[in-house]
Amino acid sequence: ILDLTQRLAGPYGTQMLGDLGADVIKLEPPGGDPTHRTPPHFVAGESTYYLSINRNKRSIIVDLKKPEGCEVALRLLAKSDVVIENNRPGVMARLGLAYDHLKGDFPALVYCSISGFGQDGPDAERGALDPIVQAISGGMSLTGEVGGTSVRAGIPIGDICAGMMAVSGILAALLRRDRTGQGEFVDISMLDVQVAMLSYQAAAYLQ
Repeated sequence: ILDLTQRLAGPYGTQMLGDLGADVIKLEPPGGDPTHRTPPHFVAGESTYYLSINRNKRSIIVDLKKPEGCEVALRLLAKSDVVIENNRPGVMARLGLAYDHLKGDFPALVYCSISGFGQDGPDAERGALDPIVQAISGGMSLTGEVGGTSVRAGIPIGDICAGMMAVSGILAALLRRDRTGQGEFVDISMLDVQVAMLSYQAAAYLQ
């Protein structure tokens, strides 16, 4: 697994894959994943936030904004089954590392992108944090005291569930590849995941 993710949704997913036995190589930008420095809790100078979502991984610093950094990524990609990233749509294309740039040379590659609102549509280029997708999905309106203010879930379900759905999509794509030899693009939208989680609550609303 070539892990190009940062913060929470992507790293949670790649950690799950590592727990399942995958060899995960995490490429971190200069300065490292920002969660290295996320307060308030640290162990031996390392944020517990980072430690909680990055076990079972090997990590190196690579500047993908430089040609030599992209060359490193491509060399690793040639030996990888899966690439996963969670940048805003368009970022990987500017780096020359989007799925459309790679699928010709790597037809068996499974490539997963996690974003706030998917790869296309009117909100595709918007950034999203966990509370944003909890609120926009309507899930936040179901939490809290009746008649009171909506309350976000204490657990970052927008991020974590997106990471879990990414793992599900990646595993399905790998199964398909084993049968057909063909790779796949897996598009995970944090908002889509949260709306799907409304389940019978959404069905009741739409009745």
